[in-house]
Amino acid sequence: MSYSTAKTVQRLAILFPLLIIYLLFNLSYAVEAEDEKKITNIGAIIDVNSRIGKEQKAAMEIAAENFNNQSDTHELILHFRDSGRDPFLAAYAAKHLIREQKVQVVIGMETWQVAVTVADVVKNLSDQIPVISFAAPTISPPLIQRRWPSLIRMATDGAAQMKCIGDIVNAYNWKRVVVIYEDDGYGGGVGRLALLSETLRNVGSKIELRIVLPRLSEPDTDWDEIIKKQLLELSNVNSRAFIVLQSSLPTVTALFKVARNMGFLGADSAWIITESIASLLDPQGNYDMDGTLGMKTYYDRDTTHTSSYARFQKEFQTKYSEEDYSKPGIYALRAYDIISIITQAISRMPNTTLQESLATILSNYYKGLSGKMQLKGGAVLLDSPRFRIINIVGGKTDNELNFWIPDFGFSESLEKVSDKYRSNDGVGKVIWPGNPTLPSRGWAMPTDEKPMKILLPAYHENFVRHIPGENSNEMGKEGLCLGKGKDGLCSGKIYDGLSIDLFCCVLSILNYSWPLEFKLFNKANGTYNDMVELVYSKTYDAVIGDMTVLASRIDKVDFTQPYLESGLSLIVPDKSNESTWLFLKPFTWQMWVASCAILIYTTLIIWFLEGPSSPEFDGPLMNQIATATWFSFSSLFFAHREKIYSNLTRVVFIVWLFVVFILNSSYTANLSSMLTIQRLSPNVTDIEMLRTTNSLVGCDNDSFVSDYLENVLQLKNIEKVGSNLKPDTFNNTRLSAVFLELPYAEVFMNNYCEGFTNTKATYSFGGFSFAFQKGSPIARHFSKVILDLLENGTMRELQDHWLNPSKCPTNTTSDMPESLTIESFWGIFVISGATSTLCLLSSAILKKFGHQEASGTRPENSVQVL
Repeated sequence: MSYSTAKTVQRLAILFPLLIIYLLFNLSYAVEAEDEKKITNIGAIIDVNSRIGKEQKAAMEIAAENFNNQSDTHELILHFRDSGRDPFLAAYAAKHLIREQKVQVVIGMETWQVAVTVADVVKNLSDQIPVISFAAPTISPPLIQRRWPSLIRMATDGAAQMKCIGDIVNAYNWKRVVVIYEDDGYGGGVGRLALLSETLRNVGSKIELRIVLPRLSEPDTDWDEIIKKQLLELSNVNSRAFIVLQSSLPTVTALFKVARNMGFLGADSAWIITESIASLLDPQGNYDMDGTLGMKTYYDRDTTHTSSYARFQKEFQTKYSEEDYSKPGIYALRAYDIISIITQAISRMPNTTLQESLATILSNYYKGLSGKMQLKGGAVLLDSPRFRIINIVGGKTDNELNFWIPDFGFSESLEKVSDKYRSNDGVGKVIWPGNPTLPSRGWAMPTDEKPMKILLPAYHENFVRHIPGENSNEMGKEGLCLGKGKDGLCSGKIYDGLSIDLFCCVLSILNYSWPLEFKLFNKANGTYNDMVELVYSKTYDAVIGDMTVLASRIDKVDFTQPYLESGLSLIVPDKSNESTWLFLKPFTWQMWVASCAILIYTTLIIWFLEGPSSPEFDGPLMNQIATATWFSFSSLFFAHREKIYSNLTRVVFIVWLFVVFILNSSYTANLSSMLTIQRLSPNVTDIEMLRTTNSLVGCDNDSFVSDYLENVLQLKNIEKVGSNLKPDTFNNTRLSAVFLELPYAEVFMNNYCEGFTNTKATYSFGGFSFAFQKGSPIARHFSKVILDLLENGTMRELQDHWLNPSKCPTNTTSDMPESLTIESFWGIFVISGATSTLCLLSSAILKKFGHQEASGTRPENSVQVL
């Protein structure tokens, strides 16, 4: 060994002990510094095998790591436990976390049943440990805070989610829906079902069927058979709008697989899933769910590199690069936010408890990655819940449609949102199951295997008439659309009539080529009400004919827009007005009395005025009265010959001639009218006459008309007549009148013009319409086309073609002119009487003064004749 080597070894021997001492000193300092950090244990109970659980675990770990890296005094330690969505397993995990791990807060719990079970366990162990749940009840029970004072609920607003589903249903006019949910064993779907049912009622829809699926456990090997057995109930209903309220991932996956194999994801079906189900779906995709609509809570995705969301998303992708979690869901953001809130609450300790610190922070609006939130009544609520409608295409859930905002509806952009009016924007451009271009009808349309079964009421041949067959020489009548088809209903070879022609026109406009199956329904089968019951019981799909819309029927079937007005019309046989005393009819008896009175009064006035000066009135009193009477009466015909000497008499006579001219002209005109117009009047003038005389009346075979006459009009003596009324019905029976609905009455009056009178429809009904099953979208489609036909005049052409054949050029029941009454002539009578009276008084006064002058100063022969 050289000298230099020996010296180097000697130096190392001196430095090595010093290095050991230095390292020991630093190690002890680090341990002391580590011991000075305050550790906060947080228990997290989640479903670690689900996508939601994985995202929550990742978000919590990222938030805890960020805090631990920035804090020199505090450290968070997360203790994860798997709930398996089992309340009892979650309760055991909570007890273990508190006793063994000494956790200071428990978070997680994706279902409300798990949350309340954990809250009860924590409450029994310690009232100082807060429980923060990611689930909440759809309908909050009363005194929830008093029962679980340490429970904080941080979940999606269930009521808003149900309203969003209701708006989707309303946007596509689905009147009947099928609700499917998984039975979790704790009645978790009951609250959502009640809230959804109320929401659907508000938009005019209804739950037609509920399907409760059993929860599928791993050992089950016959999932498909179990679900198929449940879905067989759908064969009894036509609704194809499905709403899946709640389900685990295995159950919903099996559900859509079986539903697609059974044909329930065809072009006419529509499926909606809630946010909890949409968040469970694997990002790799589920092609069985193509066309399904869902929703997710919308949050601000500020992707600038300086934003909190961008940093979180980057860390999320880095930590779990093997998973396709490029867009963490709302559950991950809430998990991140709650850890962030806990870290802020820790900084406020030890001056206050953790539970008080959390309440203080959340009492004001807190801005997190999931949005702006605030604690109210134990629930952390977003300032304004907003949903983004998603459409599963190619098995993926990233096809985003329009937004939905409470009290506003759907919107293409959040910039258009206003609190003054609702939006007219729809859900968005949806790709429906089967990839159809038109919106889903949500209803089972007819197929070759299940044709549309239609009832044809064959009571009135003008509306529905059966053509007997090939052996008959009778041919169907061609209409506007009827007879244009080569075969089937619209060929005109089997049925014809107004209702059939209209039905064929609607089918042609809608371009529907459904397989149809018909059954003729006549008196032997029952009444119109019986047909309504058959459609209501889903034995048949529709009634195409002259069905009257009534309040008692509208609750059982959906009617189209009425195509004809209906009401109760009264038909009565006419009697002739020929009379021996017709010449008296132009005036009423009061008018005759008044005319005679004014004649007599005028006669007396003329006699009094003219008697002293006219030689025609010389002789006995009776001769004078006869002369005056003859003079007045002959003036009626302008045949008087007597000379008038008194000026006052001339005044009276001029007014009388004016009265005579008016009376003569009016009498002649009215009598001419009565002689010109055919004088027919009904035997019965009104319903009150029928009621008081207890007359026998007839009505149509439809039961509602008979009930209406008996219950509303209080008629007791009622007899049902044939559907197609003939004049012989009146001749062969004692019927005083027949009540028919207005279209039937018009047909009768057009066929039998003479001898009958009908009244206008005083008592109105809802009109003639087609009837379909409740909730059927076909009724709405037909209504729109019928409205078009009414507006463009086509319906009038159909009506004229089938109901108003040109057999009667005019209505032969014109009204008889009424007798003239004294009210029309009292003015001239007053003028005539007043003039005569004034002349009489003037004559008397002048005679009195003339007599005084004659007896005083003037000679006897100086009296002037007036």
